[in-house]
Amino acid sequence: MANILMVVSAADSLTMKDGSEHPTGYWAEELVVSHQILTGAGNTVHIATPAGRKPTVDQVSLAAESAGGEDRAQGFKDYLARIDGELAHPLVLADVDIAAYDAVVMPGGHGPMSDLYKDADLGRLLVAADKDGKVIAPFCHGPAGLLSATLDDGSFAFAGRRLTVFTNEEELNGGTGENTPWLVEDALKEKGAVVENAAAWSSHVVRDRNLITGQNPQSSEDVAKAVLAALS
Repeated sequence: MANILMVVSAADSLTMKDGSEHPTGYWAEELVVSHQILTGAGNTVHIATPAGRKPTVDQVSLAAESAGGEDRAQGFKDYLARIDGELAHPLVLADVDIAAYDAVVMPGGHGPMSDLYKDADLGRLLVAADKDGKVIAPFCHGPAGLLSATLDDGSFAFAGRRLTVFTNEEELNGGTGENTPWLVEDALKEKGAVVENAAAWSSHVVRDRNLITGQNPQSSEDVAKAVLAALS
């Protein structure tokens, strides 16, 4: 069985284009579904955040209309309550030794747009993980964390790599809209990533060697299953 590092944003707000603060955090479905599938297959998952702060769930993701109904919303709440001890005491990202892990998984929510995209400790871990061919699997807004990975020559570690991410269309029409401070899809393209997206709100996974990415919350299950397949 594998040891998996789940990197989660510790941000609880995102500064919008107009300067206002938008409450955010991690998206419940993405963390719950991936954690449940990965641990259910017998793997060990350790949660890590910047400075070891307890991550904040985006309350919108626990609403019935966002979760896919009252039953699913309650299921997410119940699962988060069961793993609250892990969430309350995550690893300090700066202290993580990537040699101890076989994969890095990064669920989204808008939180990564506030902290992970520029986190030097995450960048160091991702560069080392990629160099060793370890599975790297961010999804939805999680690929914002890839932006932290810079090589010694200053270039983007994932330039030229195929991936998918929460699309501009999804952000503008179902995310935070026109007030979004920046678009992750555009930022990754500008850095040289080859973005391959599918229809909005459909499950879509792209694998480029050890890099596995998912487009949106609907891709959570398929990303986790792709990680299991890659680890096997």
